[in-house]
Amino acid sequence: MSSAAPAIVVKDLRKTYPGREGPVEAVRGLSLEVFTGECFGLLGPNGAGKTTTVEIMEGLNEPTSGQVEVLGMTWAKDEEALRRRIGVTLQETRLPDHATVLEMARLFRSFYPTGPDPMETLTRVALESKSGSIVETLSGGQQRRLSVALALVGDPDLLFFDEPTTGLDPQSRRQLWDVIRELQGRGRTTVLTTHYMDEAERLCDRVAIVDYGQVIAIGSPRELILKLGGEHIVEFAVVGATPPPEEFAGLASVQTSRTEADGYALTVSQAHKTIPDLLAKLSQDGLELARLTTRQASLEDVFVSLTGRHLRDNDEPAAAPVKRGRRGRQRSA
Repeated sequence: MSSAAPAIVVKDLRKTYPGREGPVEAVRGLSLEVFTGECFGLLGPNGAGKTTTVEIMEGLNEPTSGQVEVLGMTWAKDEEALRRRIGVTLQETRLPDHATVLEMARLFRSFYPTGPDPMETLTRVALESKSGSIVETLSGGQQRRLSVALALVGDPDLLFFDEPTTGLDPQSRRQLWDVIRELQGRGRTTVLTTHYMDEAERLCDRVAIVDYGQVIAIGSPRELILKLGGEHIVEFAVVGATPPPEEFAGLASVQTSRTEADGYALTVSQAHKTIPDLLAKLSQDGLELARLTTRQASLEDVFVSLTGRHLRDNDEPAAAPVKRGRRGRQRSA
């Protein structure tokens, strides 16, 4: 990670939209920094404000208030210079239907003062065989890869990837991961939004979790996972009965307890202590175990612990996790 000045600085960013029942605050005093040369992830459920934040960083939207500096410049004063130094992949890109793939790559290359040969860029995203194809004949995944190529063709210093792997097959998805890693190796800065938690864990140096228009946690994936207080998740279900999650919050080594799908998920520091205690409790309560698995804690678990919602959820919160309090008491997160 570079020690140079931050690539992006956001201070007290706010964005308010008019609404039928009064103003709607999409972003509420959000602040963060993106370091030069890092891959920075912006995570949050639909409606959390992350897309609005990214659009303001990209110069596609204007803030209601707050400060945003990109590459040491502002959109109000340096728009032309900034356009030449950033690349953008939007969630949806509309391109001329009757243009060929290579024609679009050449057109976008002309917007920048320098950059690689357009065919070289198409090869990086495995579209060289489609260079002569009409855009409208491409599959959804191929169109997604083309939008990534158009962001790369000017060799920008800063790239924004908004859900870049949505609709891609596993092979194409991993090819794009390689592209992002290669950009990191060359000192380029990338800002990534994604609903794929494994993607964020594998690619991002740091992530910011956004909910209700504010940053609620920021750090490396490893740092955020460690803040859970446990590195392991014990998932289980019982037959028939559905006791509340706080019933299991007092078991050995348990940090948080929550409902999960048709069962429960316990965040624990020492699974080898939790599991015998859990089995003993189920036996004592006359409950039959339906399934039991253990796994490493993930960013998904961090998000649920902080918000009570999964990253893929829309607006409905799940039951908040129950945390171990002082002297064995439980409290809601």
